[in-house]
Amino acid sequence: MKKREFLKISGLGALGVTMLPSFLKAMGPQARLRTAHIGLGVQGFDDLRDISSHPQVDVVALCDVDATTLAAAKALHPKAKTYSDYRVMLNEMADGIDAVVVATPDHSHAPASMMAMEMDKPVYCQKPLTHYVSESRAMKKLAAEKGLVTQMGIQVHSFYDYMLATLLIRDGIIGKVHTVRAWSPKNWGYNGPEPEGSDPVPETLDWNLWLGTSAERPYKEGFYHPGNWRKLMDYGCGTLGDMGVHIFDTPYNALELDVPRTIMTECRPPNGFGYPENNTVTYEFPQTPYTAETLKWVWYDGPGAPPAHEDLALPNGDPLNDQGAMFLGEKGKLYLPHFMLEPKLIVDGQYKEMDVSKYNLGTPIRNYASEGPKHYHQFVDACLGKGETTAPFDYAARLTETILLGTIAGRFPGETLHWNAEAAKFDEEKANEFLSGDYREF
Repeated sequence: MKKREFLKISGLGALGVTMLPSFLKAMGPQARLRTAHIGLGVQGFDDLRDISSHPQVDVVALCDVDATTLAAAKALHPKAKTYSDYRVMLNEMADGIDAVVVATPDHSHAPASMMAMEMDKPVYCQKPLTHYVSESRAMKKLAAEKGLVTQMGIQVHSFYDYMLATLLIRDGIIGKVHTVRAWSPKNWGYNGPEPEGSDPVPETLDWNLWLGTSAERPYKEGFYHPGNWRKLMDYGCGTLGDMGVHIFDTPYNALELDVPRTIMTECRPPNGFGYPENNTVTYEFPQTPYTAETLKWVWYDGPGAPPAHEDLALPNGDPLNDQGAMFLGEKGKLYLPHFMLEPKLIVDGQYKEMDVSKYNLGTPIRNYASEGPKHYHQFVDACLGKGETTAPFDYAARLTETILLGTIAGRFPGETLHWNAEAAKFDEEKANEFLSGDYREF
């Protein structure tokens, strides 16, 4: 899909009603879901494992631009057809696929997902949902128009501690929330120079297909595939787009936030190639039923994050978890360490006990191997007409838009950008060019 086609459908769309898939109508309760998987690297391989662990799933197609990665997946699913180009796979197997799972680098999320949804396929897409704001809006709109089952890959959304924190906040345990501070010391940034020259492309890699719709660039070993693309502006979304989506998710969901009004990022000057290694992003959100008149949200990432701050002080001088979020409200603080750790209530500088039995969440199970598949199985069940997903593209697009606005603000460090959500543009015209990108024909 070309850029102009995305822009045509990138406005806010009304929610659609999820329709019963045609294959389910035909086969009834014994229906099986035939899945196709695009991107089979580290995360994609995990997605394949957890989707296929559902007893009603048949993996029928596998796609990756790296032959070695593709072979490893094929060994687990020998009956599946294999492809290097997702466009060929979707066209050739259109009638043999019921749902599509996308786990490519970020810049290919939208092109692959949009093609699948245009063919009326439910889509599970890894986080962040897209690389550009225009893509997030386009995916949200198309999914709604077609009434498709969708899910973004934020597995912790379905975990005990995050569901509990959401219920606690909505129950008013700390009153109206006025500030959220969240952090991750991960470093998905790159402050060095753009590499010069080129290296031979590995025989197992189709470099043209890896680049996809992004600008043509010579291959350089160690900079792109397989592991470092998150650091680079053309392909990833930095630490904010990686861990930020996970850590933002619970406060964002609990407080029923929409997109922010203002965004300001403190970081080094942009170099046009890599994301800054350290970022402090400050958002201002409009009021919701669970917030004060204005909500301030501060995100810290990179080595040393977060800096010392009185809002983040824990009782007894306890150390903060290396990643997490702190809600600050009228009646105290709720600390949510990441991940699979219970939230803690803090009032007047002391921990307070909480009775959570009324929420009927059961006993917390802090075993990722058993809990991880739940988010995936929720998607499969929804495709089979049993229940709904909790991170559909309607929600995921808004969360991702918020994340992406922070990465754009990093191109104008120290400046406050004003976001007009209805018009889908900044008041500062210079920032609007980064809301979408030119798609290369490949």
